[in-house]
Amino acid sequence: MFNLVLLEPEIPSNTGNIARTCAATGSRLHLIRPLGFSVSDRELKRAGLDYWHLVDVRIHENLEDFFASEKPLRFWLTSTKAAQSYSDVCFQDGDYIFFGKETRGLPEDLILKHLDKAIRIPMREQARSLNLSNSAAIVLYEALRQLGFPDLSEQGRFGQSNT
Repeated sequence: MFNLVLLEPEIPSNTGNIARTCAATGSRLHLIRPLGFSVSDRELKRAGLDYWHLVDVRIHENLEDFFASEKPLRFWLTSTKAAQSYSDVCFQDGDYIFFGKETRGLPEDLILKHLDKAIRIPMREQARSLNLSNSAAIVLYEALRQLGFPDLSEQGRFGQSNT
């Protein structure tokens, strides 16, 4: 199981979309306060649709509380400033993948302290960043791909192709 960690997310629809991705993949979602919305926010619930019962959501008071309670053995920090691509690292079951707030990303001091764990999604120089929920899906699905999509259905109801 992978763990997606959102540090101080600000936009409820992004968090709701990420929760839906976690539901579809069996990943755990960690939210680290302060949050830019209420967890009972209507927009948050609407973006997650009716998948909330499939998501293991854990809320932490702050980053220190998160590290004290979770004690992650392996984690990755996503940043547009990181040197290595997310597709160049080897993910392992149980990894924690951090994403920062929409307006600022993760704190630079956290990234500088763990540069070897900082990863980025390649994009054009002129683009500042991708949407948070898109970024979470891109990185999570690469991690799942590397492990062979464990416990996920790889075939749709139409079955195999006619080729």
